[in-house]
Amino acid sequence: MQRTPHHRSRSRRGLAAALAAGALTASLLGGNAASARPYPEPPHSLATTLSLPSPPGGANVKVLVFHASATDESPTVDAGIAAIERIGLTGPEAGRFRTVATDDPAVFTNGKQLGRYNAVVFLTGGGDVLDPEQEAGLEAYMEAGGGFLGIHDAARTEPYSDWFTGLIGARPAVGSPTNVQRATVEIGDRQHPATKDLPLEWKRPDKWLNWTKNPSGDVHTVARVREITYKPGASANGWDHPVSWCRDYDGGRSFYTAMGGTVDSFAETDFRDHLRGALDWTTRISQADCKAAITSNYKAERVTQPNQPGQNDQIGEPHGLVVAPDGRVLYIGRGGADSSKPVVTDWNSPDIGKGLGQIHVYDPKTKKVTLAGELTVFGNKGGGDELVKVEEGLLGIELDPDFEKNGWVYLHYTPHSKIDRDKQMAVRQVSRFTLDPATNKLDLSSEKVLLHWPVQIHSCCHAGGGMAWDSKGNLYIATGDNNSSGFSGGYSGNNPQPNYKGVSFADARRTAGNTNNLNGKILRIHPEDDGTYTLPEGNLFTGKEPDEGGGKTRGEIYVMGVRNPARISVDKTTDTLYAGWVGPDAGSPSTTWGPAKYDTFAAITKAGNHGWPYCMGNKQPYRDRNLPDPSKPLGWYGCDHPKNESPNNDGLVNLPPITSNTIWYSPQGGGVDYPRDANGIPSYKVEEQKQLLPWLKGGGQATMNGPVYRYDAASTSADKWPSYWDGKWFVGDFYDDTQPRHAVLTDPKTVGKGGLPTHAESLKKIIPVGADGIRNLMDWKFAPDGSLYVLDYGRGFFTSDSKSALWRVAYKGGGPTPAAEDLARKAAVQ
Repeated sequence: MQRTPHHRSRSRRGLAAALAAGALTASLLGGNAASARPYPEPPHSLATTLSLPSPPGGANVKVLVFHASATDESPTVDAGIAAIERIGLTGPEAGRFRTVATDDPAVFTNGKQLGRYNAVVFLTGGGDVLDPEQEAGLEAYMEAGGGFLGIHDAARTEPYSDWFTGLIGARPAVGSPTNVQRATVEIGDRQHPATKDLPLEWKRPDKWLNWTKNPSGDVHTVARVREITYKPGASANGWDHPVSWCRDYDGGRSFYTAMGGTVDSFAETDFRDHLRGALDWTTRISQADCKAAITSNYKAERVTQPNQPGQNDQIGEPHGLVVAPDGRVLYIGRGGADSSKPVVTDWNSPDIGKGLGQIHVYDPKTKKVTLAGELTVFGNKGGGDELVKVEEGLLGIELDPDFEKNGWVYLHYTPHSKIDRDKQMAVRQVSRFTLDPATNKLDLSSEKVLLHWPVQIHSCCHAGGGMAWDSKGNLYIATGDNNSSGFSGGYSGNNPQPNYKGVSFADARRTAGNTNNLNGKILRIHPEDDGTYTLPEGNLFTGKEPDEGGGKTRGEIYVMGVRNPARISVDKTTDTLYAGWVGPDAGSPSTTWGPAKYDTFAAITKAGNHGWPYCMGNKQPYRDRNLPDPSKPLGWYGCDHPKNESPNNDGLVNLPPITSNTIWYSPQGGGVDYPRDANGIPSYKVEEQKQLLPWLKGGGQATMNGPVYRYDAASTSADKWPSYWDGKWFVGDFYDDTQPRHAVLTDPKTVGKGGLPTHAESLKKIIPVGADGIRNLMDWKFAPDGSLYVLDYGRGFFTSDSKSALWRVAYKGGGPTPAAEDLARKAAVQ
């Protein structure tokens, strides 16, 4: 390392006089913006007076560490300089560099000297350390393609400069804690060289800054600090608290980390690796994508038009989509009528609940929509309470893995022709049809019924419907519980008493909790070419279990104990199943009956029991009830040894142990948990709760599970989402207020075992919310070109309206930086 001779120099442009006058004290120490700048903003022309190579520096990589401060020099300066020098002298030869340190700002007006550096590190303290001409020199350096790294208190530097605020990305808030605290840093970017090798959850002590304005979305955030792991003070930023970020700025590359507020930080191996990776990018040693999380780089466009009056020519009542290998989007309408059509609710009428389940095809090449076909379904009774409305109909769609060759389309629906009006029962089925690729028309005569099972339709709701394939050609089918929780106060949905002609409609132990019933499950079958199916190994049951006399299991069941898994997906890279389901209706927890309504997401790596109606969330049990008086609570369910003792159960009494879920949320917040007694029973007292997942909350809530994105490097699509999102799981909700619309990361070591997500980031600006955006998210899938298609249900229920639409969200930010031809080491060998 080389230090310039003026290492401790501080005599510059009367700064001491300004400090003595007290004009800068608040901004220097507190970080808030002052009311006026003591000197004019530099004219932009000053930024062009230097003669700088473009890009600055070369293959003989050099880094300038600038450490001036308008206040006393921080004790971290020497440690920081030593750490950067050490970073530059170690590691792979291709990543090494020379370090020069100075506190003399004159370097920024010496083009010949400044142009030698590939990157500038600000290890500065607070206050004005550059005069207008010097700041203009720094601007010129960035415009020429230079790199900048700011560390901790660099965010307090140049407090009057809007340009420098943009360079840094954010300013510290008054009230940021000043003490050293141990906290957990969540690493959201698993590809940037500054973070790719760090722990998913990085526990470390530091001084944690709060921000006057959250920069997320304007910058590319690579790491966040988890506020629930320390005391952030009155100016806390909440769950989205960026701590390190980067962006391409004004022609160059800027990286900032708020960490490094202690001397000890610079002795940490992980923190040095963090700085090493930041310097790799800012010096042009390596490329990185610092655009992927910037919201302005995405374009959301509605691709279908409102229906013509009296027609569903563009879209039915939106209920699911799938994208073909050639980019065509097939999407379904559940069965709600056009608002001008009559709704039949009289069970004496043969047309009770009759509706049309519609399949549309959108072709992105022609931008045309074709109505591919219509199925006559039971699914149109309009609104009302749970003994009036219905959520049956056309519920799910998938394409055969060989769709390009055979044109096979799988539809999950409730045919009107098979309802029993007397007993108010129906048949749910999964059928295979053939689509003509030339006309985009479905051949309804080609139907082959793979699987069917009975469902009660006296009450609704929660019909499920999602389908997905794994890499082995197994088809997963999500079936809803279809029982009312209104007869149990909105809690467990385990009231055995209400029934219609002998069939219970309020006891989910008859369905979801029953090993011999296909409702409230995720089934897994292997469809065969002749329209039949076989059972793959590894399902929850074989169907031949001899337990309790035999004949009490179904071999199609892969997951039991789910309430309304309307949307499921399978990541074919790992064959992990992802599902989300709606909870019951209780708005708050009960010390008598158990948890409030929990909407749930689960990453599922093996067959299992996921709890409903016995336990929710992370094994939070409900209270049992039974005849003769279901209003009186019995004992708490045992989540590790659940028993189905309902009189409506025709399956096993002794059930598989319950697996904790990945995400759950209620009106009280996300990942709500409580202290537990000696028997493991939560207190269920709101005042004692803690939120393990503070980034989401419910209220009105309805989970809409999404895909795991997989980046295709071979694709030439200009619209594909960046590789930054690779492996991230998209979770959302029908509603768009405090509910989730996030991309989350899970830990491979704990996923499927109840492990919580390690990181989440909001998608609400990328997949826009609001009245004119995608307010009511119904389904979302990535296309082969890497763009994202999203269904907006519309603003009414049981119909389609002018806001019901198919949208496409494309990425427009371009590739990683710097350009390949500008890489420093590559320049050396050319």
